[in-house]
Amino acid sequence: MWAEMTRCLDDSGATGREGVFPEMAIACKDRDPDRTKTIACLLDGERSLWQTSGEWLPQAVGVLDLFHVLERLWTAAHCFHAEGSPEAAAFVSHRLTMLLGGKVGHVIGGPRRLRDRHQLKGEKLRRINAALTYYANNREHMRYDEYRAAGYPIGRGIAEGVCRHLVKDRMEGTGMWWTVPGAQAMLHLRAVYLSGR
Repeated sequence: MWAEMTRCLDDSGATGREGVFPEMAIACKDRDPDRTKTIACLLDGERSLWQTSGEWLPQAVGVLDLFHVLERLWTAAHCFHAEGSPEAAAFVSHRLTMLLGGKVGHVIGGPRRLRDRHQLKGEKLRRINAALTYYANNREHMRYDEYRAAGYPIGRGIAEGVCRHLVKDRMEGTGMWWTVPGAQAMLHLRAVYLSGR
């Protein structure tokens, strides 16, 4: 485990990812110096995360967090069906089944055809196009059938649990307040302790 905050170091901004990815690369090398194990890197669709991951963990299998994919499936569903409707739920369920079966192209192509058939305009057109662009940009990281067969994580449940345990349980108690340096120091100590290092 490791945690980094976005903060200023020597009058220059430092993002959390600039601290986390080097730490992950070091930990991977320490744990597997011969690089015989597979590394799975579960990320959302932020391009800068994928770029940084590629720089520090080029051998990692990139997995797009399924929960981010589902958010956009719901957005697409609501472009064609009312929120809370059984039709919207069926739309999402059908496409989730296709995603888990390795049919990403169908998940992109089907809503594209529906968009054109329904001649969407305005906000609905903007939302469906944004969802389709997200899928197209991240398609290479949406091979959920392969990931599940290999036993890789596909959703952020593990990461959310670690964040709660590492950060929230210690840092967000009633009446607590932190300076950025103090919070970062506590996160480092907690990560070292919880990792058994």
